Amino acid sequence: MGSNSSKISDLPKNEYLKKLSGPESISENDPFWNQLFSFSFPAPTSRLTLNSWQSSSLDAANNSTELKLLEEATVSVCKSLVENNPRTGNLAALTKVFLSRTRELRLSAECQNHIFIWQTHNALFIICCLLKVFICEMSEEELQLHFTYEEKSPGSYSSDSEDLLEELLCSLIQLITDTPLLDITYEISVEAISAMVVFLSCQLFHKEVLRQSISHKYLMQGPCLPYTSKLVKTLLYNFIRQEKPPPPGTHVFPQQSDGGGLLYGLASGVATGLWTVFTLGGAGSKATASPELTSPLANQSLLLLLVLVNLTDAPDIPNPYRQAVTSFKNTQDSSPFPSSIPHTFQINFNSLYTALCEQQTSDQATLLLYTLLHQNSNVRTYMLARTDMENLVLPILEILYHVEERSSHHVYMALIILLILTEDDGFNRSIHEVILKNITWYSERVLTEISLGSLLILVVIRTVQYNMTRTRDKYLHTNCLAALANMSAQFRSLHQYAAQRIISLFSLLSKKHNKVLEQATQSLRGPLSCSDAPLPDYAQDLSVIEEVIRMMLEIINSCLTNSLHHNPNLVYALLYKRDLFEQFRTHPSFQDIMQNIDLVISFFSSRLLQAGAELSVERVLEIIKQGVVALPKDRLKKFPELKFKYVEEEQPEEFFIPYVWSLVYNSAVGLYWNPQDIQLFAMDSD
Repeated sequence: MGSNSSKISDLPKNEYLKKLSGPESISENDPFWNQLFSFSFPAPTSRLTLNSWQSSSLDAANNSTELKLLEEATVSVCKSLVENNPRTGNLAALTKVFLSRTRELRLSAECQNHIFIWQTHNALFIICCLLKVFICEMSEEELQLHFTYEEKSPGSYSSDSEDLLEELLCSLIQLITDTPLLDITYEISVEAISAMVVFLSCQLFHKEVLRQSISHKYLMQGPCLPYTSKLVKTLLYNFIRQEKPPPPGTHVFPQQSDGGGLLYGLASGVATGLWTVFTLGGAGSKATASPELTSPLANQSLLLLLVLVNLTDAPDIPNPYRQAVTSFKNTQDSSPFPSSIPHTFQINFNSLYTALCEQQTSDQATLLLYTLLHQNSNVRTYMLARTDMENLVLPILEILYHVEERSSHHVYMALIILLILTEDDGFNRSIHEVILKNITWYSERVLTEISLGSLLILVVIRTVQYNMTRTRDKYLHTNCLAALANMSAQFRSLHQYAAQRIISLFSLLSKKHNKVLEQATQSLRGPLSCSDAPLPDYAQDLSVIEEVIRMMLEIINSCLTNSLHHNPNLVYALLYKRDLFEQFRTHPSFQDIMQNIDLVISFFSSRLLQAGAELSVERVLEIIKQGVVALPKDRLKKFPELKFKYVEEEQPEEFFIPYVWSLVYNSAVGLYWNPQDIQLFAMDSD
C-alpha cells in the first residue's frame, strides 16, 4: 500500500492495489506481498448505528461517510479484480500467502513478532474487504470459482482437490480458537471474526431465508466441523471476558528516514494496522465509548455466535453450532457427557451469568440470554437456582420500562425471557422475598422499598398499557398477561401500588370494552352507508377485549384463591373499585370466574359496613387481615391452575434469521453494506 495511501479516496489509485487487481499475475513468492501488507493510514473510526432494523430505516444518510467511502473504493478495486482474476489467479495467490502466514501466527505471537502479525492482519483485512464485495456482487458458485483460478491460460482453474475457500474458512476458525489473545493479536482476532461474519453475509442479499448454502456446508461438515465446540466456547468466553482493545501505541514501528521500504510508522504513535475499520482506542476514538463498543472483540464474537446458532439445518445434518450452544455444561458439573449429544463442552456458568446480567443493554445480549434459557436446560436450571436473580431480572425489566426507546424485537425477547422464568414456581415465590430499595429508573412513582415481584408486576402492567394505547399488538398482550398469570398463584405481600395498578388495568380494559360495545351498538342502529369502505369489525374487537378481560379476572381470581391471606392490599384495591366489577357479574363470558371475586367483595364489604363509617386506611387493612382468617376457604370455587408455557413458532428461523442479521447490520463494528443492496429486511418490518 505504501506511504502514499494516506486517504481512503486514494485507494483506487494506489499502485499496489492496482497491481493486485490488474492483468499481471503475481507469484506467491513475490516481494510485492510484503509491500502490499505494510500499509498504514488513518482508518475510518465511525460505525454504523441505526435505531431500528426496519427496511425504511436503511438510509445511507445514517451511515458512516468514511465507511461508505471505503466501500466505494473497494468496489472499484474489485471490479478490476473480477475482470482480471480468471487470467491472473491473484485472488488465490493472495489467499495462499495469507494461509501460509497463519500457520506461523501462534509462534509469532509467542515470540512477540509485531511486524509479522501486523502484516498478516493487513492481509486478512484486504481479503475481508474483497470478500464482502464479491459476496454482494455474485453467487456463491461464482465466488467459489474465483478462488480456483490460477496463473494459466485465461479462465483456467486448479484441478487440485483442495477447496481454497473452505481452507480459508477453516483457517479463520483456527485463528480465532488457537491464537492467544494478546495486545498484539487483538486486532487480527477481531478481524478474523469479522471475516467469518462477512463470509456468511450472503443471507443479506436474499429475501428468503437461505436453507442451503455453500458456506453452511463448509461449516457443518468437512474439516471445519471438528472445531465446532471449540469455536462456540471461544466466542462465548470472548463475550464473557469483555476484553477491551489495547491502549494506543501498543505496537508502533519506527518510521524509516526515507519514508519508504516495507515498514511505515503511524503518525502520532497510534497503533499500527489501523486499516481496520473499527475503533481500537487509537486515533479518532471517542473519549467515552458506548457500552456495546467498549469491547469490539466481545461485540463481534457475540454477533458471529448468534449468526452460527441461527443457521438453518442442512437436509440431513442438524446445525452443530446450535447443538453446542444448547448442550454445554457448567465447569463444576462432573457428570459424564451423553454420548448421544455431539459438540458439547464445559464453561464457567458463574462468569457467563455475570456477563449476561451486565450486558443486557444490547439486543444481542438479550437474544443470547433468550437462546440459553429457552434451549439449554443446564443454563436454565442454574439460573433459576441463583439466589441473586434480581441481577438478571432488573435489567430485563428496565428494557420493558423503556419500551419507547427499544426495538419491538428487543421488547419481545425481554418479555419472553420473563415468561420462561415465570414458568418456574420457585422463581415466582423467590421474587417476592427479594426487597429492593430506591429504583431510580422507575419514574412514575418513588419506590423507596418494593419486592422484586411487585416491581415485575408494575413493569409488565405498564407494558400492557403502553401497548393498548400505541402498538396494539395482541402477541405482546398475550405474553404479558401469560407471565402475570403464571405468577398469580404465588403473589405475596403485593405492594400497595402494584395492587392498585392491577385494578387500574382492569378499569382501563373495562372502559375500552364499554366504548367498543357502544360503537358496535351505534353502527347497528345507524343508517346503511353507501361508502365502499369496510365497516370496523366490532365483533372481532369485542372478542379480543373480552378475552383479555377474562384473563385479567382469572389472574385476580387465582391470587384470591391461592394467596388471599398474603395480599391485603389487593383486597383493599378491589373494595375501593368494586363498582368496576358490577357489570361483569351477569355477563355470560365472565359469570363463572366472577363468583369468587364477587364473594370476596361481598364478604369484606359486609365486615367494613359493620365496622362503621369513615375508616382510616390502616383500619380497613386491619379489618381485611382479620377477615381473611374468618373467610371459609371452601366457599371459594377452585379453578384449574393458570400455567402458560412459551412455545416457539413452527418456523422460528423466519423471525430469528432476519433479526440476527439486522443486529449485525446495525451493531457490527466496522462492517458496512450498501443499504440498496440489502434484500433480507424487505421480507419483514419492525
